[in-house]
Amino acid sequence: MDALFLCLLPFLLYSLFSLFKLILQRRGQSCYMLAYECFMPPEDTKLDTESATKLALRNRKLRLEGLRFLLNTIVSSGIGENTYCPRTILQGREESPSLKDTYEEIDEIMFDTLDNLFKKTAISPSQIDILVVNMSLFSPAPSLTARIINRYKMRENVKAFNLAGMGCSASVIAIDVVQQLFKIHKNSVGIVVSFQDLGAHWYCGSDMKMMFSNCLFRSGGCSVMFTNKRSLKGRSILKLKHIERTQYSADDDAYNCCIYVEDEQGYLGHRVTKSLVKKSATQAFTVNLQATAVKILPVWEMVRFFFVSVRDSGMKKREMVAFFVGLILGKKKTNVNVLGGGLNLKTGIEHFCVHPGVRAVIDGIGKGFRLTEYDLEPSRMTLHRWGNTSSSGIWYVLGYMEAKKRLKKGDRILMISFGDGFKCNNCVWEVMRDLSDTNVWKDSIESYPPENLCSPFKDKTDFIIDEYLKLCEVGFYQDCSFGGVQPEGDVL
Repeated sequence: MDALFLCLLPFLLYSLFSLFKLILQRRGQSCYMLAYECFMPPEDTKLDTESATKLALRNRKLRLEGLRFLLNTIVSSGIGENTYCPRTILQGREESPSLKDTYEEIDEIMFDTLDNLFKKTAISPSQIDILVVNMSLFSPAPSLTARIINRYKMRENVKAFNLAGMGCSASVIAIDVVQQLFKIHKNSVGIVVSFQDLGAHWYCGSDMKMMFSNCLFRSGGCSVMFTNKRSLKGRSILKLKHIERTQYSADDDAYNCCIYVEDEQGYLGHRVTKSLVKKSATQAFTVNLQATAVKILPVWEMVRFFFVSVRDSGMKKREMVAFFVGLILGKKKTNVNVLGGGLNLKTGIEHFCVHPGVRAVIDGIGKGFRLTEYDLEPSRMTLHRWGNTSSSGIWYVLGYMEAKKRLKKGDRILMISFGDGFKCNNCVWEVMRDLSDTNVWKDSIESYPPENLCSPFKDKTDFIIDEYLKLCEVGFYQDCSFGGVQPEGDVL
């Protein structure tokens, strides 16, 4: 027995050493969020009802049908009066923005959020090891990461990545890049900067499918700091538990449902089709959730959902086994309606951070998973207060949750983001300590949620359209009281 023990001892020690090494390696690969800073635009860029009305009427290419569509879309968008817009557009230079205008817009967002982030964390730019910037439509040379490195004089060995064309879900993609790098680079600190420039990409044509983006997108941005240093774990606010990315670009309808193109008149803009909400978003989210659910929900909920799905779909025994195995592996595609199949996400998630891109998507996710208005409130209020700020939108939603003191230690947050392509990228966070910072919401959190979310555009749009019809009938035009704009004959 002694001889056998001596023979097995090296294998036992090696196994223990390998296990211990694996544990240390896993601990070093953890991704913790230290802080985030959302951009608070200056007051002189606020887009209230009067300003938005002037913008709508300033487009001389619109006919009555297009004007009605534009104003009705604003009314039903879920956006309030306190969103923000680039100065280039407010000053009427959207058709011919300069490169200087674009740099001024993005510099204000990048450097303001980064300055506040460095100040809040007391971590200097020289301590940053990884830098990821995501901005879809503007990719200059030198890159935006190089612009940041130059401004803050960061080290020459900082790992810099510039992501473009990733749409509204780019922030989660950037986080995935940082997480993957953390597996290789120990004791590192990383930053993700997420924002979008609007001034240089405002649609100036009359195609109704392309005017949609003008009604939703507003100024905003965010910088987030991450680390895998064990010494900084105690200062972290969130821990990344899981990321799931789904790319649906192989489907032609999904690829073309939201695409940056040129219209017949030569104007560039985002063309959005009805299949975005009705098909592409649903399909991408279903595939994504199928892979995510088994990793974030308790076993008993997955078993319950399995039997309910089998009962409702009428599967045979062989199909039942294939479906169950595929669900566990996260790879099996099925015809089971995950959105409507009774999956209870609340068994594994306490908070839902839905991308505030469009009201229809928020409504659809809420209905599909039977989420309450309390669950959807952060996303609805963010859309109302800030509009669609592209990839940074989910951080404004997180800020609302924190400002309302909802986030308690141990809670889990599901971030749900969608982007053109079409893609769905989700991540799950665990709250490391009770959070209560009012952050970018400090000046408005007490007024949310308001008693009434009805758009103040409602009365004005009815008045504008009726007034235009009267003017058209009598055959002359007069100076309108809303903005002093004189419409031309071809507008109607």
